[in-house]
Amino acid sequence: MAADHLPEGWAIGLDVGGTKIAGGVVDLAQGRLLLRQETPTQPQRGGEAVLQTALAMARELRHYAGLPQDRFLGIGIGVCELVDPTGQVTSGHTVAWDRLPVQDRFAVLAPAVVESDVRAAALAEARYGAGQDVDSFVYVTVGTGISSCLVQGGRPFAGARGNALVLTTGPITLTCSTCGATVRTVIEEIAAGPALVMRYNQRSGAAHVRAEAVLTAADTGDPVAVDVVRSGGAALGVAVGWLVNVLDPAAIVVGGGLGMAQGLYWSSFVDACRDHIWAESSRGLPIRRAQLSTDAGIIGAAAAILHK
Repeated sequence: MAADHLPEGWAIGLDVGGTKIAGGVVDLAQGRLLLRQETPTQPQRGGEAVLQTALAMARELRHYAGLPQDRFLGIGIGVCELVDPTGQVTSGHTVAWDRLPVQDRFAVLAPAVVESDVRAAALAEARYGAGQDVDSFVYVTVGTGISSCLVQGGRPFAGARGNALVLTTGPITLTCSTCGATVRTVIEEIAAGPALVMRYNQRSGAAHVRAEAVLTAADTGDPVAVDVVRSGGAALGVAVGWLVNVLDPAAIVVGGGLGMAQGLYWSSFVDACRDHIWAESSRGLPIRRAQLSTDAGIIGAAAAILHK
């Protein structure tokens, strides 16, 4: 890399999800991803094994970056779990880091910060992406799971305990006034990627493993796929419309693998979202796809080191 293209400051970002660990070297001045690696998470190995893999990736990225060490600011780690304001992982639903001193283990290598993956991605979009021009927005990530984050003044809001990200995992309990039946609906079990696959396979007898296959089937007019994808997108829209009613953001930014999808899922989501926004003056707010795509988690994890 030419001297005039060297970053003024760089950091390593790791995005630790249930399917893969993606990591990269990031030029923090521009939010540029300079080097990228990816490896399967395999969370069934246990939290310590996943941590060892993540630490090894961070060491490799630092070694192969070939950048001045005096401009290296540290390592940011985004993980698909709850993370409190001190950087302690407080849940172990997918990656069992809730009993491990993750931040301290990375701090042996360099200054380190641990953050939830959705807040990391939201920070990236605020600094470098689709949220740069607004003072407040709601970031929603849609993929294997669904999470959300309010961003104000360029800073993701974590809440008192770091738990302000659970959008569709908690059940919505409703009792029918006519028949008395009680339904506990979990929107993530309708609208997330694995939910689309499970619902489609159950009704069609197929054996798909990825949501992309269901989206493709919907594009070709498969009636089961059309119903599954449309209802999934609409369920997400209901949830995000509720967020708009509560928070009144200037915009919505949507990322994650499924959140970036074109076609029926997106249009159903947008239509349902606007339909469930109560205030007429809010109904036309911008609903944008994330500009940094699925690399937002890596870039935002690295940028989190600036706020340590």
